[in-house]
Amino acid sequence: MSLTSVIVAAKTKQTATVFWFHGLGDTGAGWSFLAEELSTLFPYVKWILPNAPVRSVSLNGGYPMPAWFDISGLDKSSFKNEDEQGMLNSLASVNRIIRDEVDNGIPANRIIVGGFSQGCVLSLLTGLTSEYKLGGIIGCSGWLGMSNKFPAMGSDANKKTPILMCHGDNDPVVKPEYGRESAERLESLGYDVTRKTYPGLVHSANDKEIRDIAEFLQKTIPAI
Repeated sequence: MSLTSVIVAAKTKQTATVFWFHGLGDTGAGWSFLAEELSTLFPYVKWILPNAPVRSVSLNGGYPMPAWFDISGLDKSSFKNEDEQGMLNSLASVNRIIRDEVDNGIPANRIIVGGFSQGCVLSLLTGLTSEYKLGGIIGCSGWLGMSNKFPAMGSDANKKTPILMCHGDNDPVVKPEYGRESAERLESLGYDVTRKTYPGLVHSANDKEIRDIAEFLQKTIPAI
């Protein structure tokens, strides 16, 4: 399926692209503040914030809402019955947009994928399985989906791609230990993971996290 996206254009000549995937029930517009806040630091970056398709969500009593995949709950038992097909469908959709950026002349190593909550799941899956050698992967307040399929699912291209994983230690929605266990799983497989934890932060972002994201972008897609 083709996705619509919120686009925040580069203020100068575009030399890099950041994809940001929102969480359950949200839209790309819900994270446009991040692109706008960082646009002065990164005027050469185009931000693409795709909108998840609207689908029936078990956690929402079967009612439709924007979601990258179906989810029945936010506990360990729910993660054992993941909507793998939904994840793979979303993965295929975002890969098409990434391919478009590469075809338009943006080098793959100047492309970052990031996301929050369900969007973190998608960003990790996208980055770790991409045929392109990406510049970096950011995962906030989420977890590694289909973790039992790794390392088999992982692409050789992104074995050494830097990963930033962020989580509030007071998150009541996606428990911080889920993020920590995912990061530890990736570290055990040899991935380059930087972990950041934010005291008192619930299921959201704060200024310190945004500064850490900015620092990561400065390292991975500096001005050229």
